[in-house]
Amino acid sequence: MHLSAALCLPLPGAKDLDGLRAVFTSAGRASAAARSLVRGLLAAGAVLACWAALPARAADGAAAAATAVAPVELRIGFQKSSVNLVVLKQQGMLEKRFPGTKVSWYEFPAGPQLLEALSVGSVDVGMTGDTPPVFAQAAGKAIVYIAAEPPKPRSSAILVPPGSSIRTLADLKGRKVALQKGSSAHYLLVRALQRAGLQWRDISPAWLTPAEARAAFERGSVDAWAVWDPYYAATEIDLKPRVLSDGVGLSGNNSFYLASPAFARAHAAFIPPLLAELSRADAHVQTHRKESAQLISDFSGLPLATVHRFLARRPASPVQPVPAALVADQQRLADTFHALGLLPRAVRVADVVWAPGRPVAATASAGSTPTPITPTATTPAPARLAGADTR
Repeated sequence: MHLSAALCLPLPGAKDLDGLRAVFTSAGRASAAARSLVRGLLAAGAVLACWAALPARAADGAAAAATAVAPVELRIGFQKSSVNLVVLKQQGMLEKRFPGTKVSWYEFPAGPQLLEALSVGSVDVGMTGDTPPVFAQAAGKAIVYIAAEPPKPRSSAILVPPGSSIRTLADLKGRKVALQKGSSAHYLLVRALQRAGLQWRDISPAWLTPAEARAAFERGSVDAWAVWDPYYAATEIDLKPRVLSDGVGLSGNNSFYLASPAFARAHAAFIPPLLAELSRADAHVQTHRKESAQLISDFSGLPLATVHRFLARRPASPVQPVPAALVADQQRLADTFHALGLLPRAVRVADVVWAPGRPVAATASAGSTPTPITPTATTPAPARLAGADTR
């Protein structure tokens, strides 16, 4: 077979062949050397034209392959702080990329509630901060890490009222501090107390959801509040609190994407294109900041100023399989909580981390067998899934 035919099919069309025939039948006027030169030039042109088309063909092939491995249904859990997921949802990016997949969206107030839903089969994929997965794993919940974003230490903080006498972390001794148990803010507070030379028993934790904590903070019924964006940004703007400390030097405030082990096993080939779409959403946020802020504000009901505030301290956040450095960070977090007696058992984070080409470990399914709960039009969703949005 000719080189051009081997590299790029189909060969030239009928008009092209007529032209070639005319060249080679011109009453013998073309010498053998000339005919050889024409053949070489035409072949080279065919090859170059083929190479020019290869990127588009490769992209088409990748898109077709991603569509082929897409699940029939994808149920995603997210929070208001899940910027990449919110952008994906609002722009319908997954629905456009995977038209054969029914995508359902469920909002949660915090990571612990989201992972509870994931572990019982109510959602397939979700995003949380760093602490919820450790508590879930220690409790025997069926979860697996599939990806991570870069650290965001400036996106969480310990706040005190503007007129508070608390000036340093050491001043938290004997005080009542609001936080969501098992959240990323939980680890920030643990590390802050360690930095100040205090023990966990030196404070009185008030286990409250972000909405409950905001109300308690406004009433003055708690002395401090450990929280993350966008609740942090909203409180900064509305109440003008003092920031006792953010996460810099204390906690990376890492964000992770997790899946149920059953989903990760059945749809491992779908995970890379899913992560690619998440990274594409982040690229859109970075290059279209004003538009993205408005989109997030419209969806969440947060004031536009609040969205701009928390996006300003959010770094570029492309999504990738969990790197070894973040696995190590998670293990330190888990060991810290276990040493404080806040986890029921020690955990090995690497046991529940997915990586391309590596099967999901059996230990990722620790705990009881999950019972899938799929909301339908005739069966109300459980409370944690109330307000589900199916596009």
